[in-house]
Amino acid sequence: MGMKKLYIHRFLWIGFFIIIWEVTYYSNVYARQIFPSIEQIIKSLGVSITKGDLLMQIGFSFIIILKGLLIGIVLSVLLSFLDYFFNNFSSLLDTIIGILHPLPGIALLPLVIIWFGVGEKAILVIIVHSVLWPMTINMKTGFRSVDNVYIEVSKNLGMNIWQIFYYVLIPLSLLHIVSGLKIGWSRAWRALISSEMVFGAIGPFGGLGWFIFEKRVYMDTPGMYAGLVVIIIIGMIMEDFIFGRLEKKCEEILS
Repeated sequence: MGMKKLYIHRFLWIGFFIIIWEVTYYSNVYARQIFPSIEQIIKSLGVSITKGDLLMQIGFSFIIILKGLLIGIVLSVLLSFLDYFFNNFSSLLDTIIGILHPLPGIALLPLVIIWFGVGEKAILVIIVHSVLWPMTINMKTGFRSVDNVYIEVSKNLGMNIWQIFYYVLIPLSLLHIVSGLKIGWSRAWRALISSEMVFGAIGPFGGLGWFIFEKRVYMDTPGMYAGLVVIIIIGMIMEDFIFGRLEKKCEEILS
C-alpha cells in the first residue's frame, strides 16, 4: 500500500472513531464529566496551546527524550562494536540483554529512585534503558547479516576494524539500525510519559506526563484527553513522517 493511500485510510478511520466518540457522548452512556465531547477536548487543547504552558511542556519532554536517545545510541554503537569484533564480549552482552531487555522501564522505577533520586537524571536512566536494548539487538542483527565477503574484501584492502565498522557494517545495517531506533523511540516515549506522571513536575514546567497528571488531579477531563491527543499526534508524526521516511530513504540508498 502506498503512503498516500495509507494516510487516506488512516484519516478515514480517525473520522470513524470521532463519529463513534460523539455518538457515545450524546447517548449519555457515560457521565459527561468523565467523557467530554470532541469539541470540548479541542477547545481545551486550544486554550493550553494559547497559554503556552503545553508547548513548553512538550519542549521539555522532547529535550529529555533527545538526551536519552543520544546516550542510548552512543552506548548501542559501542556495545555492538565490541560484540562484533570481540567474541568473549559477545556472550557477556547476550547475557546482559537476556536479563535487562525484558524488564519494562517502569519496573525499574523503585531502584532508580533509590540510586538517582527523583529528578531529570532518573528519567534519563529510564529512557536510556528503554532505548539501549532494542537498539543494540537490532544493530547486532544487522551486523551479523552483513555478508562476510564484504568483510574479507575490506580486510584485503587494508582496512582496520574501525574503518570496517564505519564504512562497511554501519552502511549495510542501516535498515536494522533505523528499525531499532524506531522501537527504542516508542519504548522511550512511553517510559518518559509514565516517569513524568510518577515523578511529578521536573524542571520549571514539567513535561507532557505531568500535564496529564495535573489535569486529572484538578478533574479537568477535557484537558486530560487533550494531553492524550497530543501524545498520539506526536507518536504518529514520529512513526509515519520521521521513521517512515527514514526507512524509505535507507531502502533507496541500499537498493
